[in-house]
Amino acid sequence: MQLRKCLVLGAVLSIFSVQLLAAQSPITNEQKQTATQLMQKALESDLGMEIVTSLTTEIGPRLGGSEAEERARVWGQKLGKNLGFDKVSIEEFTMPFWDRGHLHISLTSPYQQELYGTALGGAAPSKESIDADVVYFRDIHALTDVKNGVLAGKIAFVDGDLMVKSQTGAGYSHANQRRRIGWQHAERGGASALVVRSVGSDSHRFPHTGMMSKDGDKWANIPVIAISNPDADHLRRLHNLGKPLSISLHSGSEWKGEVSSGNVVLDLIGSEKPEEIVLIGGHLDSWDLGTGAVDDGAGIAITTAAAALIAELPKRPKRTIRVVMFGAEEVGLLGAFAYAKKHEANLKNHVLATESDFGAQTIWQLVSNVNPQATLLIDEIGKILSPLGIVRGGSDIPGGGPDIIPLAKKGVPTIRLNQNGRDYFDLHHTPDDTLDKIDPAQLAQNIAAYAASIYLIADSDVKLKQ
Repeated sequence: MQLRKCLVLGAVLSIFSVQLLAAQSPITNEQKQTATQLMQKALESDLGMEIVTSLTTEIGPRLGGSEAEERARVWGQKLGKNLGFDKVSIEEFTMPFWDRGHLHISLTSPYQQELYGTALGGAAPSKESIDADVVYFRDIHALTDVKNGVLAGKIAFVDGDLMVKSQTGAGYSHANQRRRIGWQHAERGGASALVVRSVGSDSHRFPHTGMMSKDGDKWANIPVIAISNPDADHLRRLHNLGKPLSISLHSGSEWKGEVSSGNVVLDLIGSEKPEEIVLIGGHLDSWDLGTGAVDDGAGIAITTAAAALIAELPKRPKRTIRVVMFGAEEVGLLGAFAYAKKHEANLKNHVLATESDFGAQTIWQLVSNVNPQATLLIDEIGKILSPLGIVRGGSDIPGGGPDIIPLAKKGVPTIRLNQNGRDYFDLHHTPDDTLDKIDPAQLAQNIAAYAASIYLIADSDVKLKQ
């Protein structure tokens, strides 16, 4: 009899605990139902695919600071108005414009062979054709050890390894060093030009472009060319055979002065706390080799479509949802820094920020960097997203995406909906970044995750700052 009483009491306490936990949940049943409906609607919608198709087809490549990027801003402004955003604006800023120009590069010794290459962002032109012997460096570490002046009259070639395909893109930061800082050591060595292995995980004869780093306030004074991975493999084999290597190149890339760029800002004004902003977005610009579908037309489509679905609800969420189409990301996060500077006085009211900028494959993980109370909210959001195949990751991971870095450094809380990036660096910054690489169903899964999570955060009273 005593045992039965204990069991009954235990059951009652268990029910009471469940009820207490339910009462303490930061998400109401009504909010959960709305989020679930948003996910379902997103999975059935073609809006995201329509947006990225329009951007890449009607505008095309959108190099930061170019006439095409300007047309993209007009496109984004019109799209925001058509989708029913409450406020649409363009916030302009100035930037230096680098133009790729022409390029010819070929192997001349031990025999004649065209190479597939592309100038890296910030590279200088060759005033005339450069024909020189090649000094081979196995990796960036070998080049950083070079002594001053020993490369005079030579072309330095920095090899490396093909990036390993990874869900998280691990290895990019290390491989990217040859692209970012290689020129500094080649110049110090007196080289006439630098050629590097493309930073990518593909074996196609498509070179990967990308921006180099400045040395203080100084850009490269020599041509810097990335060649395709198969061409880099070929040079390595010739070097290993002891063959003398020579290259001829002529590059017309150069800086062309100050121009205008800008961020497109689309707002859904909050119904109860309009001053509090939940910021999402992607970057509107792209490199000029492809049409920028994966990087980052997809991110523009994902975040804009998610907010547009929320705009169709009978009532706006409590907080303002802001979509930012950042300008000039590829050439140094210029739009991101311009946004942070313009809104510096109001960053205290930016309650959360995140960006979609890692392709268009499915989201598999939700991570966050918010205070402990808000972590419970993100945990609950993770449960709601789980039918999409998304798992809850770490709760103390800063970031939110490249364009969010300036905001995160100012204390704005972040989440990140991590995408599967296994094939991302096959396409990244190449001519192969085109619309056909986007799977509509995977894009829709991204939009479903963004729509549900951003709605729940925007409609919450939970404070998110650390």
